[in-house]
Amino acid sequence: MTDETVRNEDTSVAPAGPGRRDLGKLGLAAAAAVTLGTTVLGSSRARAQSSGSIKVGILHSLSGTMAISETPLKEVMLMLIAQQNANGGVLGRQLEAVVVDPASNWPLFAEKAKQLLSVNKVSATFGCWTSVSRKSVLPVFEQMNGILFYPVQYEGQECSRNVFYTGAAPNQQAIPAVDYLMNTEHVKRWVLAGTDYVYPRTTNKILEAYLKSKGVAASDIMINYTPFGYSDWQGIVSQIKSFGSSGQKTAVVSTINGDANVPFYKELGNQGIKATDIPVVAFSVGEQELAGIDTKPLVGHLAAWNYFESVDAPANAQFISDFKKFAKNDKRVTNDPMEAAYIGFNMWVKAVEKANTTDVDAVIDAMVGVAVPNLTGDYATMMPNHHITKPVLIGEIQGDGQFNVVWQTPGTIVAQPWSPYLPESKDLIGDWLPPMSCGNYDVVQGKCLSAKPA
Repeated sequence: MTDETVRNEDTSVAPAGPGRRDLGKLGLAAAAAVTLGTTVLGSSRARAQSSGSIKVGILHSLSGTMAISETPLKEVMLMLIAQQNANGGVLGRQLEAVVVDPASNWPLFAEKAKQLLSVNKVSATFGCWTSVSRKSVLPVFEQMNGILFYPVQYEGQECSRNVFYTGAAPNQQAIPAVDYLMNTEHVKRWVLAGTDYVYPRTTNKILEAYLKSKGVAASDIMINYTPFGYSDWQGIVSQIKSFGSSGQKTAVVSTINGDANVPFYKELGNQGIKATDIPVVAFSVGEQELAGIDTKPLVGHLAAWNYFESVDAPANAQFISDFKKFAKNDKRVTNDPMEAAYIGFNMWVKAVEKANTTDVDAVIDAMVGVAVPNLTGDYATMMPNHHITKPVLIGEIQGDGQFNVVWQTPGTIVAQPWSPYLPESKDLIGDWLPPMSCGNYDVVQGKCLSAKPA
């Protein structure tokens, strides 16, 4: 990659209408209708741009509490852009990465997003990790009509025309993980532990409703939130240990994010909490987070993702090899959000080629139905609700910081961005195809709601 293909704006130029019951059918229909780029758009939308580079925004925290998780996503995006440029670019033009650092500062995310769209004129942006950062930039992308690819699992309850969600919705991670613990581990008591922001709070609201729908009593659910970067876990882990001493099988469902995971898992080990006693299933801990701690005391604890580095598939082996070479470090690891970034980037390339333009509206229209290989040996398809189909995997932490897959779905699952377990969203679906073209369509009222539910 040359100096002209990657621009770091913060430093200097650096080297290179269906009902919910029909949603599953939509997956089959979209997959069948993909035709992998054969859709013909009108001539007004098929104008190829033939000169200059195509700018791509990278909006990830490279400093602050979320840097531990987000920096690898910047790196994998730079790798993918370099590979695409080596293969001739897109529409015969080279890609230029514009890297900005919102520094784990949520209002700064919005400022940097505005900069990418209005100053740098990027054709698409790949970024954000936390839901609060995504919520911060959402009005910017909607008002300025930009495209954001969001590569991290999230709480749902959102379906924007300008966002493509390549991470998991709750029914593609949280709900299957609870089902696994309930059915396989026979868990009766539940600790919902999370960082204090929108993703853990909304996810736990959904999980609490789901657990109660399964007959779990309120007294058997403990909910706890801690700030970003929290480090004094001794008291909370003691409470978890006490809650789990009732004689009924107890599990922790963790939505703890960022570098707070390191002292949390260390304290679990310090207090002798083993996976056989109180298993922890994490939604935000992967190979990258485990790389910073001694995992031997944590062997057997769980994580629910849609990808693990340990997956045995030819595409995954190639991806891992490519990333280690790009990073010039054989000890580097890959993880689920990196796969989601990989899928999102390849979908964007295919949609741009399908539309024969980087025009935002044309690319948004072209995205639905695009299918690309994932890294677990299947395909990801972009659905009309701007979410992708995904498998669900449960992995056990191993002593080497990797995960042994102990359970997975037999195929891919279509996302439900609107939870059927919450009264305010149980009747909503998203479908951005005409004639519906709506992110929050009420199937009971038969209309698109003008405002999203709180």
